[in-house]
Amino acid sequence: MPRECSLRQLAELVGGRVDGDPDLVVRGLNGIEYAQAGEITFVLDRKHLPLPEQCRASACIVPAGVDSLAIAAIVAEQPAVAAARIHAFLLAEPFRARGVHPSAVLGEGCTVPAEASIGPLAVLGDRVVLGERVAIHAGAVIGDDTVIGDDTVIHANVTVAERCTIGRRVVLHHGAVIGSDGFGFATDRMGVHYKKPQVGTVRIDDDVEIGANSCVDRAAFGVTWIKSGARIDNLVMVGHNVVVGENSILVAQVGIAGSTTLGRNVVLGAKAGVAGHLHLDDQVMAAAMSGIHNNQPKGAMVGGIPAIEVKNWGRASAAFGRLPEMVKELRRLRKEVDRLGALLASTQHEEQE
Repeated sequence: MPRECSLRQLAELVGGRVDGDPDLVVRGLNGIEYAQAGEITFVLDRKHLPLPEQCRASACIVPAGVDSLAIAAIVAEQPAVAAARIHAFLLAEPFRARGVHPSAVLGEGCTVPAEASIGPLAVLGDRVVLGERVAIHAGAVIGDDTVIGDDTVIHANVTVAERCTIGRRVVLHHGAVIGSDGFGFATDRMGVHYKKPQVGTVRIDDDVEIGANSCVDRAAFGVTWIKSGARIDNLVMVGHNVVVGENSILVAQVGIAGSTTLGRNVVLGAKAGVAGHLHLDDQVMAAAMSGIHNNQPKGAMVGGIPAIEVKNWGRASAAFGRLPEMVKELRRLRKEVDRLGALLASTQHEEQE
């Protein structure tokens, strides 16, 4: 059940101010079209005001500089951030240690504190170390010698292979695979492939979230490293020895080939692909379905295949849509040039005679 809080408490949480009754109590957050009495809603841009008549919310989170509403409001400099933090706060529930389910399997030498929850059919290998308040849900598999930090949540059917290190407050969503072998082969002259052993590991730092069915491969040597605050969407592929910088975002179906490094706050749009052994510096942004084949400097914004500066890519994309009519025009102009050339040649021949 969502907790109940006054607007004063919520405004203090996000560094906002209350416009209206600070003692008004709300019990949840909802979208404008769904919010009911007793709930708070949000508006991210003043162009969406005034609120529609059918809105039933008791309060609203609004950006700074808007006029007073007919209902109480929390005024915030970053309403999207405020709404996210307030929503998470209202939904937060205290950790409940459920212990180890009878059907779970624990290997030898595991460290499992009293404040932990291990669900049905979960499997922990040998010498696994869990921090406080770790929740491992049904069917998850944790390999030998893996260390998992405090307050981490591992959802159903996640696999964390041996010798990985998972930080604090990490969330691994359903079906994610951490630490499977990297894709490394040597090919002889006859085209036969020989596997290169993948003997490294994976390190996931604090406050990382990894989406459903995403894969983070272990390093060939050394470490594949997801740094703190990174957000990885569903169905993302992170190759061996990749480094993902702090607070970076990888959207659905992104693929990063081995040994590529990302700086801080890099954003890769859905289905973007990054070749191996590259470096994308801090704050690089790539549009969806970009194909990145070279290093990118700090703050670069790119799109297309191969990825180029995003404004040029936009102009090129617009021109691409006009290619059929441009080809027709080119053919017409060629015919006209040929006609004029023939006319000029005929005129010159007559003059010579």
